[in-house]
Amino acid sequence: MKQAGGVSRYTENLSLTPQIIVLDTGGQYCHLIARKVRELGVYAEVRAPETPAAALKAVRGIIISGGPASVYEENSPSVDPALFSMSVPVLGICYGQHLMAHLLGGRVQKGDQGEYGLAYLDVIAPKGPLRGISGKQRVWMSHRDTTVAVPPGFEVLAQTSTCPVAAMGDERRKLFGLQFHPEVAHTQPGGRVLANFLFDICGCVEDWDPRQRIPAIEEQIRQAAAGRKVFFFVSGGVDSTVAFDLCLRALGPERVHGAYVDTGLMREGETELVRTNFAKLGARNFRIVDASAEFLTSLAGVVEPEVKRQIIGEHFVAIQEQILQSGHYTDSDWVLGQGTIYPDTIESGGTAKADKIKTHHNRVAGIQKLIESGRIVEPLSQFYKDEVREIGRQLEIPEEMLSRHPFPGPALAIRCLCSREETPVRRAHDGYLLPVRSVGVQGDSRTYRAAFALPYLPSDWQLPTELINRHSEINRVVAVVATHTPVGGLRSFAATITEERLERLRRVDAAVQRLSQASGFDRTIWQFPVILLPVGTLDRPDSVVLRPVDSVDGMTAEAVRMPDALLEHICRELLETEGVSTVFYDLTHKPPATIEWE
Repeated sequence: MKQAGGVSRYTENLSLTPQIIVLDTGGQYCHLIARKVRELGVYAEVRAPETPAAALKAVRGIIISGGPASVYEENSPSVDPALFSMSVPVLGICYGQHLMAHLLGGRVQKGDQGEYGLAYLDVIAPKGPLRGISGKQRVWMSHRDTTVAVPPGFEVLAQTSTCPVAAMGDERRKLFGLQFHPEVAHTQPGGRVLANFLFDICGCVEDWDPRQRIPAIEEQIRQAAAGRKVFFFVSGGVDSTVAFDLCLRALGPERVHGAYVDTGLMREGETELVRTNFAKLGARNFRIVDASAEFLTSLAGVVEPEVKRQIIGEHFVAIQEQILQSGHYTDSDWVLGQGTIYPDTIESGGTAKADKIKTHHNRVAGIQKLIESGRIVEPLSQFYKDEVREIGRQLEIPEEMLSRHPFPGPALAIRCLCSREETPVRRAHDGYLLPVRSVGVQGDSRTYRAAFALPYLPSDWQLPTELINRHSEINRVVAVVATHTPVGGLRSFAATITEERLERLRRVDAAVQRLSQASGFDRTIWQFPVILLPVGTLDRPDSVVLRPVDSVDGMTAEAVRMPDALLEHICRELLETEGVSTVFYDLTHKPPATIEWE
């Protein structure tokens, strides 16, 4: 987009004034809303919910995010009621709709059952944000509370089979509420809904393109470094690679050093791949540090996922300090660089009112100390994965580096599930409750619940969501797709992270990735985690979970069914692996389950 004389509006002013403010009431998708608004070409920023209305009079529109609280509870997040009497349009999403209804005279109460994941919206009145949208639409829900009576002046715009007020609006005052989440990739009309609000209702103009932010990012790097050198501990993934390259461009190769810590928890061939890729970037000061023995020792006997993440994070910081000190990097002329992106801080409860879903390896206490002391540079902390890839393409980083599937910082440790005791699988709900638990996200809150196994692969992939909505003790549904032993004869075993189990996980993961890549399936999905469960029989004590998902940014994800021929090939090879009893297929979207099991 060019102005007269060929000057881009995107670079004319590197410090933009937001047209849209998103008020953060604690939703896991709060920053995703701002990101989706930016994707539509409109600059948006996030503010605290208690921001006074007087401070928001100059913006073109306000969006109130979702959140884990209930509006009828004491001390639940709220907003300045004066927002609703200004001339600025307001859109409430999920908890934001509840808050709007509650403050303006409607009624909100706990629903008979929650809605988590896919739902089908019936549009009653195609007005306001729903203008031009009709019939039945696929949307994404994550709520237990529901609006049962709209405020005076509002009308119901849409509903679902279990939600009587899935959208409401007062066109005269330009106040609208949505129970569903238009910001997530899997809400079919989400882009149209947000565009209607931004351009038709708020009158916004396009002023944002993340690719044009590179000069501003580089300037921010120079300001944060303040003449100092930057030392990176890279993972080899997209985020740390792009962040490292940005620092190389901003500061020059002599001021940017890097190290890759081999934790012993890496995938097969990962370390050599990282060595090769960073040589391609032109990194002159880069080395590999083998710390596998220390990490495995620190994780001995650990079972709980949050404890695993905390140990890995804190131990990683300890090794960082050792390396920094041994290389004389602890002097005041050095700072730490990281490839942190938005989801890393959001799911860790990084927004003021958010519920912590899981601790990310770069948001544990040791890293927080570095942040507080000003010894950190995070060039990508305001961007999402798809934006990071676009920035990388603009930097001309090789596509094979940018297209890699995301891989978690704690690596195979959180894909190698552990257990304290031997417990049999239990029959329940026309299937089986597995004696293992996994992390989920339901109603913007963390859950840690049992996984439910169907003895067959269903044709209706909406069934898992329906089961989870009906049964509060589960947050994940898998299907048995191949087994040496009938699922009713399986049991969990006391198991922790060991060299033997990690090597088993590496073998099955490598087989799955190889077959997925050979078939081209890997290019149709966003990520393909492979999980090892301590569930099986005495001679085959572990099982494997296949978890292919489609996503845009990891904030939401849809379980994907692979071609039958590929699934048969994968199952045949995995069941030939020593120690593997059963192959499960994870059918659960996010929400209600997280992408990773831990």
